[in-house]
Amino acid sequence: MFPRHWNSGKGQHMSATVTPRSTSTVDVEPGHIGPGRWIEKWDPEDAGFWAAKGKAIARRNLTWSIVAEHIGFSVWLLWSIVVVKMTGTYAADGSLVTPGAAGWALTAGEALTVLAVASGVGAFLRIPYTFAVPLFGGRNWTTISALLLLVPTLGLAWVVQHPEMPFWVLLAVAATAGFGGGNFASSMANISFFYPEKEKGWALGLNAAGGNIGVAVAQKIVPLAIGLGGLAAGLSNAGLVYVPLSIAAAVLAWLFMDNLREAKADPTPTANATKHLHTWVMAFLYIGTFGSFIGYSAAFPTLLKVVFERGDIALTYGFLGALVGSLSRPLGGKLADRVGGAVVTVWTFVAMAAAGWTAVIGVQNENLPLFFVSFMVLFVATGVGNGSTYRMIPAIFTRIAGRDGDGSETSRVEFKRRAAGAVGIISAVGAFGGFVIPFVYKFAKESYGSIVPALQAYVVLFLVMAVVTGVVYVRKGSLMAKV
Repeated sequence: MFPRHWNSGKGQHMSATVTPRSTSTVDVEPGHIGPGRWIEKWDPEDAGFWAAKGKAIARRNLTWSIVAEHIGFSVWLLWSIVVVKMTGTYAADGSLVTPGAAGWALTAGEALTVLAVASGVGAFLRIPYTFAVPLFGGRNWTTISALLLLVPTLGLAWVVQHPEMPFWVLLAVAATAGFGGGNFASSMANISFFYPEKEKGWALGLNAAGGNIGVAVAQKIVPLAIGLGGLAAGLSNAGLVYVPLSIAAAVLAWLFMDNLREAKADPTPTANATKHLHTWVMAFLYIGTFGSFIGYSAAFPTLLKVVFERGDIALTYGFLGALVGSLSRPLGGKLADRVGGAVVTVWTFVAMAAAGWTAVIGVQNENLPLFFVSFMVLFVATGVGNGSTYRMIPAIFTRIAGRDGDGSETSRVEFKRRAAGAVGIISAVGAFGGFVIPFVYKFAKESYGSIVPALQAYVVLFLVMAVVTGVVYVRKGSLMAKV
């Protein structure tokens, strides 16, 4: 048996534990691609097969998986830029001063609600998307999931032309952007099938980075697309520019990717993972790392618009946060390998708390440069934390196996499968941070007239997370010390 495992802290993903289907009756050589591009036999742990044929096939599937996932992540965060253009400028008494584009005049609360719903749906869809690959095949599901991106892209292009629509209609259309968030889970699940244990970390890290950078790319090119003329000018272009890209991703996946019959979903180890307290502790910590990354990525451009009334800066430089957060993820994994994931995570949360506090000072003193730099530090820290927290998970379950297991190979494999199941749970829970964060900003803005209380709450939360990490995983004498 060779279940899908999580191997490295270089990427965050949903993971369905798998067990192999019997292929003893199939008289084909390993790696043979049959009708429908189904590969009946696949054994990446066989060094000879991997060198002769497997590695090239896996690399080809990884390449086109990254393309599809990148487009998916971009579509997930399309609204983070679009709502900046749709948000009006309001006076202190609530009266509209300047409307947004195309006749829209969203309030700050409405804009943040749109972002929260899109993020929340994407987080929820990680669960079913994870199990879609074993059910439908990686090539088939990548094609289907890429085509599903036509729903949010065409929906966006349509709804922004109708400012007379009720807000709930806009919200429903924005919710479909969550299809792009689900793509991440299925992409990571698919690639984990293809690679041997020793190369999973690199492959999944590359796949994750390629997806996350899609946030920054979308936030950079969407403002340019909005400024272009054509058949459907203005805001509609934000969705239309990704229509041909989604179709291209689907076509390329259909032509060049493969399906594997080697594995099927097995929910039992995932269910067993829920029984471990450490699964939920790590889920809590992951809200602080990946949840912060996706939540801040969605909200940052809008905050620049509603707090400092600098929509121009939001549209021009808002993408930098997601970019530095994506690029710093591998650094977190490397640091965790060197000094321990828990130690890096503690200092990550301390850095996030410090950056959050300087952001508070920036808002209170109307100092945009300080606010902007503080958020860049926050984004870097979230990326580092993503890498370090994921490095912790397999190490934690290895320690649990040493404590609770019987030392047999069967026991070792079982706890690795539980670690894989835990990754799925942790990834889904953490992603809901992207749903909560915009709502907290919304509450603070509407209740106190400022986002300062929200930032202060985040500072306290990050310090709590640092203490939890230190007490549970770093404290001398604890089971997980030096994880």
